[in-house]
Amino acid sequence: QDKEKLEICKLNDPPSAETVKGMIKYARNVIEEFRRAKHYKYILCLTLTPLVELLEICELSLDKMGAVFEDSNVYMLHMMYQAMGVCLYVQDWEGALCYGQKIIRPYSKHYPSYSLNVASMWLKLGRLYMALKNRTAGVKALKRAIAIMEVAHGKDHPYISEIKKELEDH
Repeated sequence: QDKEKLEICKLNDPPSAETVKGMIKYARNVIEEFRRAKHYKYILCLTLTPLVELLEICELSLDKMGAVFEDSNVYMLHMMYQAMGVCLYVQDWEGALCYGQKIIRPYSKHYPSYSLNVASMWLKLGRLYMALKNRTAGVKALKRAIAIMEVAHGKDHPYISEIKKELEDH
């Protein structure tokens, strides 16, 4: 699956090996820069300004990497996941949902069928849909999360009961 995880854009004039190599180096550096910035800003103060700066790092790097990498590329997915996390933290439900929708298909492709990473993303999407009053999509996403979690954790796990109760309450 390495080829799929490191997929580059399908262009008439594909990027050179050197361009791809340079973008991988850039991606690794920006991921490390983001980790440092996140750690530094979370420790100092959790005001909106530093969080907006973190989101800007994500968005700028996604724009730059998007010229070479497909959305299913692991470096793109990593930054989308970080951007989604910042959106969730600042309660930008629409922004978080947008990133989550871009992430779920590649996650489902890259991870095994019953991966808790995929279940977790379906769970987040389900809760976001519910918060945004899209009950139909929310129920569908939560049921997909439950289906994976029942295999991974077992049908009687407290997490599953909690999500089923969530469904009943909505």
